[in-house]
Amino acid sequence: MTFTNAEGEQEKEDLTYNRQDFWVTTSNKQLNFVQHIRSMLKTTGMAAVVLPDNVLFEGGVGETVRKKLLETTDLHTILRLPTGIFYANGVKANVLFFDAKPSSKDVWTKETWVYDYRTNVHHTLKKNPLKLNDLKDFIKLYSPENRHKRAETYTAGTNPEGRWRKFTYEEIIARDKTSLDITWLKDKSLADLDNLPDPDVLALEIVENIEASLDSFRAIIASLK
Repeated sequence: MTFTNAEGEQEKEDLTYNRQDFWVTTSNKQLNFVQHIRSMLKTTGMAAVVLPDNVLFEGGVGETVRKKLLETTDLHTILRLPTGIFYANGVKANVLFFDAKPSSKDVWTKETWVYDYRTNVHHTLKKNPLKLNDLKDFIKLYSPENRHKRAETYTAGTNPEGRWRKFTYEEIIARDKTSLDITWLKDKSLADLDNLPDPDVLALEIVENIEASLDSFRAIIASLK
């Protein structure tokens, strides 16, 4: 079983990896990371990989990687996390859970379950960091002992705010660019100003986003030297 993320030191130049065991050739480090993890897994291997949002919706080679991942593994779960949990402040992350499978002419992913722990959730690295207890609902619904007994908490009629929802392979493949950036919950802060986080929480989020932007600019400057 592999638990990992793609965080690492900033490269000063983009590298394009041409590996025979990769589905596509690209300089996108995160897409290469997904392909590398898949190539490392044994037939019975399982992976939980932390990835930024762009891996879920980027077109071109990104779409190819997502389709191949759906076809060659059982991509059974996606956990959507709040901003700034694993990566730099301001960067949205997800955990993709998938199981390796042997070669087959049929697609291995039949359905993918998505838990949205991002919409209307606010964490900060210092004042309100993410804790294990915050994910107890997801852990219970994940049902590691028997994933086939999972039950959705989302229903269009009675519980549209349910955070746990199932999507079939056919539904996902029909999405634009086979996007895995799936959300259905309404952002309450956009519709009701009374539901905004406390001012100090908003202020901390603004500071963290500014710091993330500064880090990005520093990385760009370093790459130009």
